[in-house]
Amino acid sequence: MGDTVLIALYAFAGAAVTGLAGAAALRPIRRRSLTASLSVVAAVGVVAMLAGTLAVAWAMFLSPHDLTVVTTVGAMAAVVSLATALLLGRWVVARSRELALAARSFGDGGDFAPPAGPTTAELDGLSRELAATSVRLAESRERERALETSRRELVAWISHDLRTPLAGLRAMAEALEDGVAADPDRYLRQIRTEVERLDGMVGDLFELSRIHAGTLPLAPTRMSSYDLVGDALAGADPLAREHGVRLVGGRIEPVPVEVDGKEMSRVLGNLLVNAIRRTPADGTVAVAAERSPGGVVLSVTDGCGGIPEADLPRVFDTGWRGTHARTPPAGAGLGLAIVRGIVEAHQGRATVCNIPGGCRFEVVLPAAAP
Repeated sequence: MGDTVLIALYAFAGAAVTGLAGAAALRPIRRRSLTASLSVVAAVGVVAMLAGTLAVAWAMFLSPHDLTVVTTVGAMAAVVSLATALLLGRWVVARSRELALAARSFGDGGDFAPPAGPTTAELDGLSRELAATSVRLAESRERERALETSRRELVAWISHDLRTPLAGLRAMAEALEDGVAADPDRYLRQIRTEVERLDGMVGDLFELSRIHAGTLPLAPTRMSSYDLVGDALAGADPLAREHGVRLVGGRIEPVPVEVDGKEMSRVLGNLLVNAIRRTPADGTVAVAAERSPGGVVLSVTDGCGGIPEADLPRVFDTGWRGTHARTPPAGAGLGLAIVRGIVEAHQGRATVCNIPGGCRFEVVLPAAAP
């Protein structure tokens, strides 16, 4: 037992010295190729075995012949180990370079195509992560292009909508200034109407900028959906009468919700105004509020005749106004974008679908805790 312990100690001492030397060698080359590191590791393993064997041989006073045999065996093992480490290192480095070349396609706006051929489990996992990242980047680029298109359309439409009332205001102001206005009071009323419209447009832009910046202030309070819908109907009734549209409140369940009353009233108001303006005279706009497995559903159904299927995904985009003429009653295309922003700020979602004769806008909100 004593000889065994002594042999273990000598072997450990020789191997430990070699291991420390190998660690010292790995430190300066840790940023170099993996091949160099694998070669050092293989060399450390063989040399540690050889050093331990030599230490034991020296302690046990082996014959020179036996020592030569042991050394030769260790040297051959070292050659094979180094060759194997070099082959493995070159193979891993080659696969890594192929993976790096494939990853460069991200910067060129292309899709990631993993390199063909077998790889290590770690490189294969990295390839899968890069492929998933490629999909997310492609989706992000698509969203960015859509947002950029939406911004350009918004700037063009806002410029168009601003130019028309400003030109009218200038003409009416010059007519009043020159004293050639046949009916000054009518001109003044028209100026006030145009100023209010411009003020509303600026307010919508300010609201949308706060939504996009994530700084929309919300003060949620517990309230009944019955009261929320009732207030919205009362506010939209004059416009409905003006357009000859019937407002109907059906299936309005008094379900409690936790919402910012002011902002949610704006949501319903925008939906109702949009529905009334696009519903022909003698048409009907219906509002409903009911509980569903996903929360509380507030819906506005109109008689606009439906939205083209190709346009449905863009309904809530900033600046979208459909195929109608870009006349002042059509608005600046901000109302539905504001609706979606406010609803999503309440952790809800806004959707639209076609129904026979029109379309239905739905706002799904989380139900208030009992």
